Amino acid sequence: MDSRRGRRIAVLSEALSQHRILHIKNAAEILGVSEMTVRRDVSANADQFAFLGGHIVAAIEAENDPYEISRAADSHATAKRQVCTQAIDYIHDDDTVFFDCGTTLPYLVDLLPDQIHITAICYAMNVADRLTRKPNVRLVMLGGLYHPASASFSGATGLEMLDQLVINVAFLSAAGVDARRGATCAHFHEAEIKKKAMSRARKNILLADSSKIGKLKPAFFSDMKSFDVVITENGMNDFD
Repeated sequence: MDSRRGRRIAVLSEALSQHRILHIKNAAEILGVSEMTVRRDVSANADQFAFLGGHIVAAIEAENDPYEISRAADSHATAKRQVCTQAIDYIHDDDTVFFDCGTTLPYLVDLLPDQIHITAICYAMNVADRLTRKPNVRLVMLGGLYHPASASFSGATGLEMLDQLVINVAFLSAAGVDARRGATCAHFHEAEIKKKAMSRARKNILLADSSKIGKLKPAFFSDMKSFDVVITENGMNDFD
C-alpha cells in the first residue's frame, strides 16, 4: 500500500470511529479525493470497510446487519425516485416534516431545494445524513436505542419528543401494503414511531413503490384509510 493510500485509510478509519457511518460523498470531501478513489480504497480494504447502500461502514457493522439495507437501497431505486418526485410538492416553506426510516425517504430528501426552510424530524441515520447537507433544514433527531438492522433509533425518549411536536406532513414508508391488512413493516420498534408520528401530523402520506403492494410484514402500523395520500411510481393509489 502506498503512503498516500495508507494515510487515507487511517483518516477514513478515524472518521468512522467518530461517525459510525459515512456517505461516500462526505468521505471524499474529508479525504480530498474523488468518490471513485474512495470506492477503490474501500474495495481494496474489504477487511476494514464495507459499502452500505451509498454509505461506508466498518466491515463488522455490515456483517451484523440482518436487514441488508445496502441491497434494499439499490432495489427498485428508479421506482423509489419516481415516487419521491411526485411527493416533493407536498413540502412547503416553514413546514415541520416527519421523514420515516427505510431506503425510499433519502430520495425525497435529495429533492429538497437548498433554499427551502423546514423543520425535519427523523430517526434513521441514512435519512439524517442527507438532511444535514441541506443548508436551511433544522433537524430534530429522535433518539433512543440504535438498531443496526434498519440504521434507526427507538425508545421512550423519541416517542415523548414526538408528543411535543406538531407536524404539517408525515412521509411514511412500508415494507408491505395490502388493501385489507393495511401498511406493515419488518421491525416492531418502527411501528410505534410511525403510529405516533401519524397521530401528530395534519397530513399523512405513504410512499411505496409497487414492489410493496400485496405484501405483508409482521408489524402492523396503519390501516389504509388513515393515509391522506398513497403514492407509488405509477401515481396516486386508492385503497378504499
